[in-house]
Amino acid sequence: MNIRLLIICCVFAMDAPAQNLETPFQTCHVNGSTTIYDYNSHKWTVTDEVDSHRGSQPASTFKIINLLIALETGIIKDENAIIKWPGTTDTTLYGYRPDIYRDISVKEAFELSAGWAFIELAKQVGRKKYKTYLQRSNYGNGDLSEKGDDFWNFGNFHVSPRNQIEFLISVYDNKTIFSKQNIAILKKVMVTEKTTDHTLRSKTGWTRVEGNDIGWWVGYLESKGNVYFFATRITKQRSVPNPGFGECRKTITREFLRQINAL
Repeated sequence: MNIRLLIICCVFAMDAPAQNLETPFQTCHVNGSTTIYDYNSHKWTVTDEVDSHRGSQPASTFKIINLLIALETGIIKDENAIIKWPGTTDTTLYGYRPDIYRDISVKEAFELSAGWAFIELAKQVGRKKYKTYLQRSNYGNGDLSEKGDDFWNFGNFHVSPRNQIEFLISVYDNKTIFSKQNIAILKKVMVTEKTTDHTLRSKTGWTRVEGNDIGWWVGYLESKGNVYFFATRITKQRSVPNPGFGECRKTITREFLRQINAL
């Protein structure tokens, strides 16, 4: 057994045989990792320790901190603020989606992952303020050298799965540089699933860099009197068709949440 699998085996020993840990990724025909933090027990559960610390573009998961920055700088008042459609956009990244190319509320833009809307907000924030807020939040590597407005999709601004979770923990604990009011808005907007048993807050992300697809699903699950923070990042070559790539971000994460009895 190699070192990476030894780490996995030790983490998941109570929940699943080591040979099952690669299965969700293999079934989806992707590479990647899932990182989970058990809030009550202060326990990290990882499928790949090295990958959990490796940075890459956060893609639309950046909307989590981006929303907070837009709120804190006063560019938007709340989640109901309307972002005006500029009339033109580059649709080459995700293809043409006519349902999002219109005046749209911040809440809708977050839920539908309307990238153009957050680019419009980013133009108003400016790199200097981003640099300050990101550094003070300990989010990402601070490299904002990318010239394009959506530096979170391309260029050298990177964040690791573990860093994503560390930031989410600070959000959950209301221990950030952002106001409690703005944190409350974010938490409300992030709700993607609510049942009698649990509440799930999350954000997906997908970008295409250097011939690869990079997919994210990050968030936290409030369930069974506990909170489970998670970050799954998967990758594949763009030249290899995989229609299930987007959904696999979630199915892989849910599988490991089930393995630790969080779901």
